[in-house]
Amino acid sequence: MAGLWNWSAAGRIEPERVRNALAGALDRPVAEIEGAGPGSLLCDVYHVGGDFPTLIDVFLAPDDVAEATIASAVAVRLGADVLLPDDSLNPTRYVLAEPDGTLRVVHADEEETDDGVERRHVRPCTGADPACAAGPGCGRPVAA
Repeated sequence: MAGLWNWSAAGRIEPERVRNALAGALDRPVAEIEGAGPGSLLCDVYHVGGDFPTLIDVFLAPDDVAEATIASAVAVRLGADVLLPDDSLNPTRYVLAEPDGTLRVVHADEEETDDGVERRHVRPCTGADPACAAGPGCGRPVAA
């Protein structure tokens, strides 16, 4: 266990609901940073503006499961879209985990704010979008 996952969820979702969804997807305890017990994953949840206002940081994420697989399971449990970074070098490209479990490659606009990064205007990675032409990795499928 050593990874860090940084996700954004559509809608304003309460931190406890996010932690419960993550715990159910991983079948292990998930706790706030302040109250973590032995063996717990640490999860910080906070809110910003934008189309994906719930920011989710998972510390000590397991390295024996694919991040996209767990994000998809969390999206299903929350009934909300979840954005996670993909493995390309294109800074606008993400994987969108949808509430039905589907994973799609998308682009999103980002704006740094004092509260955190706001993400807006999610659109499919088609190769025709200017964001696709701006960076490497577009046209590749999602690695789940």
